[in-house]
Parts: sequence; C-alpha cells; structure tokens
Amino acid sequence: MRAFGRRLEVVGGSEELPPPDASVAEAGVAPQDSAPIHNHEAIQRLRTQVMERVDPVVAADLPGPALRSQLESLVHELANRERIEISAREQARIAEELAHDMVGYGPLEPLLQDETISDIMVNGPDNVYVERRGIVQRVDVRFRSAAQVAAIAQKMAATVGRRIDESSPLVDCRLPDGSRVNAVFPPIALDGCSISIRKFAKKKIDFQRMIEFGSISPQVARILEIAARCRLNFVVSGGTGSGKTTLMNAMSRMIDHNERIVTIEDAAELQLQQPHVVRLETRPPNLEGKGEITARDLIKNALRMRPDRIIVGEVRGAEAFDMLQAMNTGHDGSFCTIHANNTRDALTRIENMVQMGISSLPVRAIRTQIASAIDLIIQIGRMRDGGRRLLAISEVCGLEGDVITMNDIFTFEYLGEDETGRIRGRWVTPAIRPGFYDRLAYFGLGEAWMRALQES
Repeated sequence: MRAFGRRLEVVGGSEELPPPDASVAEAGVAPQDSAPIHNHEAIQRLRTQVMERVDPVVAADLPGPALRSQLESLVHELANRERIEISAREQARIAEELAHDMVGYGPLEPLLQDETISDIMVNGPDNVYVERRGIVQRVDVRFRSAAQVAAIAQKMAATVGRRIDESSPLVDCRLPDGSRVNAVFPPIALDGCSISIRKFAKKKIDFQRMIEFGSISPQVARILEIAARCRLNFVVSGGTGSGKTTLMNAMSRMIDHNERIVTIEDAAELQLQQPHVVRLETRPPNLEGKGEITARDLIKNALRMRPDRIIVGEVRGAEAFDMLQAMNTGHDGSFCTIHANNTRDALTRIENMVQMGISSLPVRAIRTQIASAIDLIIQIGRMRDGGRRLLAISEVCGLEGDVITMNDIFTFEYLGEDETGRIRGRWVTPAIRPGFYDRLAYFGLGEAWMRALQES
C-alpha cells in the first residue's frame, strides 16, 4: 500500500473497484508498557497514596524533571513499605504517569508535546488516533479507565471556565497553548467520553512555509498577499481540517500593524501578530439557559469598537448577515471562514445562513448584499495524500439578473501522483483583469497583481 493512500483504477475495462482499505496505520509513538499482571489493586492503591501525599500547588511550580524525580522516590518508598513487587522501570513509568496526571493531561501529555502531531482523537480508553503529517494513525496510548478519559475532559474544560458532565454533555474549549478541544460525554457519546483535539504548530506558518509544503505556489502566495494588503473582503472556504485557520493566520501577517483588528471566535484559534488586536470569544448558555453570548452579539458589538477590520473565525449561522453588513459599511479587509465544498457552494451557504436569521429578506436582496460585500472566495482542501492545498481563488463579480457571477483567478489542476503516492498538480489562471482592479491600483499593486498572474 502506498504511503499516502491508494488511487482507484478501472481494471480490464470493468467498473469494479478495489475494496476499501481495512488496514490501520500505526504511529511511531513509543508504546506504553502493558498493565502489570500482578496485583492491579495494589498498584492503584499505590497511585492513590502518592497523590494524597503531594501538594498539587507545589507540584505545579516544580520543573518537570524535578517533579518526576521526587515522585519516583516517593513511589519507591511507598512500594517498599507496602511490599509491592514492581521493577525500577515500572516505578519510573508510574511516576511519569502521575506527573502527567498532576500537571498535565495524563496519557495525552506526550501527544500534546509532539510537534509532528496536528490532531488527537480519543474514542475510548484504549482507542486513540492521531494525525501526523496528514496521515491518521492509531497510537499505543492507553488510559487506565473510561473514568480517567472523562476526568481529563473535565480538566480541559475547567481550564477555561467551561464544564462538561452528563447534564451538559458537549463542550468546545481551548487549551492554554491555543489547541482546540471538543469533548462529548455520555449519554450523547454511546461508547463513553470522546475527546477531539486540534493542535496548532508552535512555529508560525507563513506563505513561505506553505510554498515549501506544496500548499500554494509562489504566484498564488503573491496574489494572496496583495489581496490582504489591498483590504479586499474575502471568505476562506473548505472542509473540516482542510487548513482554513492556518491560511487565515498566514494572510493576517500581511495586515499593517497600525490597523485595529477585532477577532470573533467560538474557541480562540487565530494567532495574529499585530499589536492592535482585540480578541472576543462566544459564550454558551449556563444550566438555566441564560448568559449566552453569540457571534451575532459580538459582531454587533465589534462595530462599536472602531475596528479597521473584523475577522470571524467561522460563520455558522445567522451571523452571516451581520458579517456582510460589516463588510458593506466601511470595514474593508474583513474576512471569515465557512464550511463548503467549492467556491460556488460557499455563496449558496452564506445565502442560506442569512435566511436562517432573517427569513423575510428577499433572495435578490441577500444576493445583492453578498455580491457587494465579498471580493474573493478562497477554497482550500485536504487531499487524499494528506496534503492541504489551495484549490481555487474566485472573484465575486456581481449580479446578473438573480445570479451571482464569478470568475476563477486560480484553480488547482490535478496532474497525477509521484512514486510515493503524493499528488502532483499546478495552479492555472486565465490571467483576467479583475473587477476590483481600480482598488488594486489605488494601493499601487495593480501591476504586481497582473504580473503574478502572467508568471503562472
């Protein structure tokens, strides 16, 4: 099997396709030792005694190596006193697990520290997957019990003042390092607590790194840079895990440092480098159903904060109307993300979301708002080789009759695969002068835009 998945081919002229791949890739994470077969209750009692003798406040202030060393000494002392026969290696393993439990997130801590991992998916105590370099793999990481999975989910939620239990079984939150967490509790999760973590690279990803990854070409990068500098309004569209937020972060690096930016997100993921940034985050309702702060509330409030640009992490519902209003009322250079399969579908989804909030608004009025507010739709996707690539940049030209017209500025053309299964392709352009060329010329970048198209 190829490293990046299989290409489906028609064999002998028939339409029969090969069966789906049933193998599971195994990640190169150091395996954990199996649970010892001797006296499991004694080991559990030992863990409890160690936890009772350690002040969590003091433990949190100790460097990692010092904490593990002290815990190892304590485990050794208590094991001898209780006459529990465990090897020095087993004692060290217990001490490390206890350290992760006290100041981290248990068995997930090594995965959170691994910079090659982008996603962590916990389906159960002994069913954990990660995504590394675009490939999903099962890892040999185990929790002691379903209760430990639930406890870690609750600890993550508590970090940002959220809660999760059977009465409130869903939570979206973020860790201090910016990683996004979604957890689901029983009875909604039928097989026990589930945790999904989207990590973000500690090294900031810019256009140069995206070019090195093969996500964009130098000419596409130049077009995106000009779009950001000329304060075009745009929407980044794509599926889950396609790289929408990564692209938004890269484009945000092109924003001038003297501009005031207000960001609005459900769980803060954007990592803007500018000094003049105000970050706002939505809030779910409490158990009484009160206190909710929605994206619509925050967009309306942001308009009173004298922003130069408004950035919405993801538009999911009726807030689409408020975002269009912001783009149409002098907040040029604003942008957001949306889940859609292609650039045309993105416009349809925005139209549908506006109707969710204002059902009485005529369709033509909605389309007029969309056509006047949005300059570009940028489509990005995760391909079957695991790579994220920009698939299309489309200009929103205007309204002809009742139809929003669009022109493709760049599209990704599939050319096949190399010997390792990695997809090959190129970005093609009709090199058409865009309808917003006067705006590009106003910023002195019109010729640079056309030159980037002609060099492709």
